[in-house]
Amino acid sequence: MSTSQAPRSRWSVRAPRAVDTWLNRPLASFHLIVTVAAMLTTLGVVMVLSASSVEAYAEDGSAYTMFTRQVIFAIVGVVAFVVALRLPIRVIRAWSFPLFVISVVLLVLVLIPGIGTVAQGTRGWFMIGGVGLQPSEISKVTFAVWGAHLLASRRAERADLKGLLIPLIPAAMVIFGLIVLQPDLGTTVALGIILMALLWFAGLPLKWFVSIVGGLAVAAGVLAMTAGYRSARITQWLDPGSDPQGAGYQSRQALYSLADGGVFGLGLGQSRAKWSYLPNAHNDFIFAIIGEELGLVGCVAVIGLFGLLVYTGLRIAARVPDPFMKILVATFTVWILAQAAINIGYVIGLLPVTGLQLPLVSAGGTSTAITLLVLGLLANISRHEPEAVAALASGHDGKVGRLLRLPVPQPYSPVEAQRARLQGRGAAGPVRAPARTADRPRAPRGGTGHADRQPRVAAQQPRATAPQPRAAAPRARGDRSDTRRVQPGAASGRRTAVPHDPRSPERRRRR
Repeated sequence: MSTSQAPRSRWSVRAPRAVDTWLNRPLASFHLIVTVAAMLTTLGVVMVLSASSVEAYAEDGSAYTMFTRQVIFAIVGVVAFVVALRLPIRVIRAWSFPLFVISVVLLVLVLIPGIGTVAQGTRGWFMIGGVGLQPSEISKVTFAVWGAHLLASRRAERADLKGLLIPLIPAAMVIFGLIVLQPDLGTTVALGIILMALLWFAGLPLKWFVSIVGGLAVAAGVLAMTAGYRSARITQWLDPGSDPQGAGYQSRQALYSLADGGVFGLGLGQSRAKWSYLPNAHNDFIFAIIGEELGLVGCVAVIGLFGLLVYTGLRIAARVPDPFMKILVATFTVWILAQAAINIGYVIGLLPVTGLQLPLVSAGGTSTAITLLVLGLLANISRHEPEAVAALASGHDGKVGRLLRLPVPQPYSPVEAQRARLQGRGAAGPVRAPARTADRPRAPRGGTGHADRQPRVAAQQPRATAPQPRAAAPRARGDRSDTRRVQPGAASGRRTAVPHDPRSPERRRRR
């Protein structure tokens, strides 16, 4: 019995060690981000083709219309991923506020009739060459980057509570108001999550954080109940059988799709719900098609990929030394996690329908490109981990870095961080490093220098009462037999030989 169990026990110990060894590699976070982004994007493109082929053929006579559009935006997102991967952090911080202002201007322009286009009941689209662009998706990223830059700068300045809240909260209220006018409740919820994540990771006191969260929850509830279709969704969520052919039809069909899939699914492309039974099967409810065609195994795999992405994001946030990077990475991670959780939650009936898409998987051109841009920023910041910086400086870059010829990141320096903070404000002028202790002028012996301005607590420390060892007897001139003195050991009681210092207090008193 022992011989048969020995290989199994060795394997059970060997596997976690192998995983731990791989995770301890300098560029493990970077490779995890790239791998998860590639897998989710590929899965999304394949599932959009499967879920949209019937509807696309019914509308345009071609089963590949929505699939082609998704592939184009995925390519744009990959280009954005590479660009974000190459951007220096100081450039990101310097352009954070101008890009935020541009996104606010776009939100204003999209509300003007003749410029913005109404789609799916929301005036939040620009139609350029038959392709829809959603500026509210851009505002999520610009608000998160500018908010992280602002809060990191305020923390470096040791600002009070007013300094943390005043620039950020009014700007958030402006964006909320513009998006509510579209109206788009899903994007409003996503921006609220980003705001809460920024304040939480910036260290806002708990009572103020709870107050802001409560205010946002009340505002979301009021917005949900003011519109008829929103209140119908809430009513249907509370009572699923109240309107099975109306507001509850979509949710009921999604549950039927998940039930049909079983454990292993019906097979890729074999969904029955996409034959006009489930509205928006390629968009908001694509997770139901995944469950129907790939089964419980496919659903667990998708959730596992998002879980791995969250683990990697929090790992990066814990390792990078720059406060701006910490806040930004943690905020992006919480945003992606919350959006995926809300989408999966309302597909399986745990939450009311909000319209939030499943990141990188749902058919959404602007959303896909923006999410890949965000993951590119995460991959960029992952290369600023201290271990990664040291490995890249010594020339140990991976295949992806050599293929893309990525620049070697610089080690974190508080001086450079301060320069980036001032550039983000538009300030100019050199940034001086703080003076070292050795460069400070020494105080005169009888004057009022630095030593005389020490805190009183240090002057009130009790003096040691242990008796000082007696000085050794003076040796005769020319006696070089021993240059050490002996004193009793403090703990063991043995006599320990230590080098004799001619400048010791005993020597000076003897002189």
